Amino acid sequence: MLTINRILYPTDFSKCAGHALPHTLHLAERCAAELHLLHALVLHEADPGNAAFQLPNLDELYQAIEEQARRQMDKTVEGHGRLTVKRTQVRGISAAGVILDYATENDIDLIVMGTHGRRGLRRLLLGSVAEEVVRLAPCPVLTVPERELKAGLAADAIERIVVPIDFSQHARLALTYANDLARIYKATLSVLHIVDEIVYPDFYPPVIPSGGSISEELREQSLTRLKSIVAEIDGAEARSDLFVRSGRAVPEISDFALEQRADLIVIASHGLTGFSHMLLGSVTEQVIRRVGCPVFTVKSFGKKLFAENQAEEL
Repeated sequence: MLTINRILYPTDFSKCAGHALPHTLHLAERCAAELHLLHALVLHEADPGNAAFQLPNLDELYQAIEEQARRQMDKTVEGHGRLTVKRTQVRGISAAGVILDYATENDIDLIVMGTHGRRGLRRLLLGSVAEEVVRLAPCPVLTVPERELKAGLAADAIERIVVPIDFSQHARLALTYANDLARIYKATLSVLHIVDEIVYPDFYPPVIPSGGSISEELREQSLTRLKSIVAEIDGAEARSDLFVRSGRAVPEISDFALEQRADLIVIASHGLTGFSHMLLGSVTEQVIRRVGCPVFTVKSFGKKLFAENQAEEL
């Protein structure tokens, strides 16, 4: 069973961060988890071109910001006295760095944070705090976009969870997480396998015709494999609907989530880094940017939120 003891909610008190708060509070209450509110104080004081660097009383400026943030933190959890809440402010040179260090030092089980879902060249060049956290966090990360697939969706109204499966060990881990989340929310799983469409130049005959059609034999083989994987996970078979599509992973997952009116996507991340990642991104990060519902990212490394014997099986 999924065990979540400590949830980290990083906030800059923006609308984007506030969008993730209801999901944070709901999970903290359902899992009886300790809630960590974290505010990163980032003034880039090492930058002599920054106005803050030139202020004679930088400590006074920090104190004023900390006091204002303290009041906002208190307001954030007002009315949720049943929760055990730890409020922390940390000075750092980058928000993502502060969040990652805090998660590691405090043995955090889950990070919940908002994301702007930026697209285009600006996002490619600058990235985002959420994407860096998703890529490098030592634990699962739940990202909640500012836009919602369903208007007025409540944090406890998770009815349909989409789980993309590529038959890797990482995807099986994601399905295990999704199954336990489905137990928490009493939700149905839509388990999706995508037969990757290979796009050839016009002068080559395609193996799979552009447009997404696949042979019935390949579809049946994929469904059989899906059934086998789902059957291995306790209770998943009874709450799962199975689907096979063909095409490119990111647009197919995004379109499928829209068709299913997904309330949540659970997906595995391989934690790619380096130059190739900067240029291409990962399927997980592209999905986070495109979809209109929260995404629960399971890490292929780091902390596993299961009992020891169950974690060993995975």
